[in-house]
Amino acid sequence: MTQDSLIRMFVDRARLYGPRTALRVKKDGTYRDISWTHFLERVRDFALGLRQLGVKAGDTVCLLSENRPEWAYADLAILALGAVNVPIYPTSSGPDIDYILRHSDSPVLIFSGAEQYEKIKDLAGRSPKLKHRITFDPLTEPGGVLAFDQVCRDGAWAHASDPARFDHLCAQVGPEDLATIIYTSGTTGQPKGVMLTHRNFLSNVEASVEILKGGPEDRCLSFLPLSHVFERMAGFYFMLYQGVSIAYAENMNTVPQNILEIRPTMVASVPRLYEKIYARILEQVHGAGGLRKKLFEWSLALGHKTAPYRCRGKRMPPGLALQYRLARKLVYEKIKAKLGGRIRFFISGGAPLSKEIAEFFFAADLLILEGYGLTETSPVVSVNRPDDFKFGTVGKLLAQVEVKIASDGEILVRGPNVMRGYYKMERETHEAIVDGWFRTGDIGEFDTEGFLKITDRKKDLIVTSGGKNIAPQKIENLLVADEYILQVCVCGDRKNYLTALVVPDFGPLAKFAEEQGIAFVNCQDLVNCEAVRNFIASRIEARTRELANYERIKQFTLLAEEFCQDKGELTPTLKIKRKIVTEKYRAVIEAMYEIKSPA
Repeated sequence: MTQDSLIRMFVDRARLYGPRTALRVKKDGTYRDISWTHFLERVRDFALGLRQLGVKAGDTVCLLSENRPEWAYADLAILALGAVNVPIYPTSSGPDIDYILRHSDSPVLIFSGAEQYEKIKDLAGRSPKLKHRITFDPLTEPGGVLAFDQVCRDGAWAHASDPARFDHLCAQVGPEDLATIIYTSGTTGQPKGVMLTHRNFLSNVEASVEILKGGPEDRCLSFLPLSHVFERMAGFYFMLYQGVSIAYAENMNTVPQNILEIRPTMVASVPRLYEKIYARILEQVHGAGGLRKKLFEWSLALGHKTAPYRCRGKRMPPGLALQYRLARKLVYEKIKAKLGGRIRFFISGGAPLSKEIAEFFFAADLLILEGYGLTETSPVVSVNRPDDFKFGTVGKLLAQVEVKIASDGEILVRGPNVMRGYYKMERETHEAIVDGWFRTGDIGEFDTEGFLKITDRKKDLIVTSGGKNIAPQKIENLLVADEYILQVCVCGDRKNYLTALVVPDFGPLAKFAEEQGIAFVNCQDLVNCEAVRNFIASRIEARTRELANYERIKQFTLLAEEFCQDKGELTPTLKIKRKIVTEKYRAVIEAMYEIKSPA
């Protein structure tokens, strides 16, 4: 099979597997199968329909949608033309969509339906290069928006008149052609468009396939955003390459139910899913109490005791093996059943996974293989193997990927998976790639067995447990522009939502308190006052209303003292030293994650 482009790889697989199930989607309460043959036909028709609209090789096309079969059709159709897919998170705000649309010079915007239309309906006038908007779902008031089905019908007519046209277009796409531009947050909040080629993705897929084997009998559940490079590679191209069928979750809230319905054999996720499963299991066990709780604790302790044998494939002592078989029947299989009962392994990426959670799952006979990567590396740099893993590490390097540790501990990466550069950002590209080595901004080390361990983050970027990359300065700058807010330190690395340490501007705040008849003696009295807290909360809400939901502050703590240089909290240019501040206020920050679990 030819592997010189992603589209040729897909076409080969579709023609090989034909009537077998490629995709599954839930409609009217039931999952429906989509064959490889139908998949290919939709990709072909939409590609030729886009070509009729004037989309050609090298053009950028923005794709704003939740995970669904049409996302897959659109992505591969764009690639078939030699064009470039510019995916946008479906949770993105209007201003963020506007920026990407204009910066990428996209003549076409494809979106899912009415909800996204509300965010983009007024953008056409501000994006002079935008010529066409296409919706997957029909709109009640189209307003010049094209329907996906109509574009496909036009493409079908084009195919009927020239049956060789689609194959001819696919044959023109080469490994060094640009496949996508993925916009990620920079440390200053200015999004950077990461340019990845067909070769970048294919090198990553092929190296991963050598480690994590799959086939047409396997199933996966897709629920992480396909606009994120992790799901794009691990949950889409990686699965297509091996003929694994992909089912789409209805939404993030229905994932537990959809897992039971689909019964996947592979699941790729960010740590947040495993955190939720972990918390739910513990909650149920503690709620049950009595004998059930004791049985669970016994089986968990046994799981830890047998781990050294199972990790290395060694035979257990007969007595221990007997207890383990009993624990599997009484406890482990019940836990597995709640996850569909067929899981061979989980894949974790996008953010650091807690070693405690990884060990908990393995004790319950469920293996989570953690890996490491970045958008700029397509994304995988290293990953643990089913037969060679170590918790607390991100595994060993992929084939053809090189890593060296710089003198300051920074991880540098070189290989066929490293991006071409940042779109329209030559200076930033030269700063990121030096002598062929990509500077990750992460600090790490290899252990004696060759496992890579991430020890710190050099770059000032928050990565939530849901895998979202967030530039804190962008949010902080919005908030300190408020007259009542002096300093802000946004927190949330490895957590599932953002919090903030907020220092009010006590001059204006004191005047506000006097006008409201609030009695106070000092700054501490003000930050302790519920009325003051509610007032600041309203200011934060107003300032962050246009941000995506995951960028909004869910909890905050008011501080009575400013961050200052004398205490080592600020740089000479008065920038907050995040590591020092978060360490100093660790207890305060942790307390904000115990208050509630916001939506």
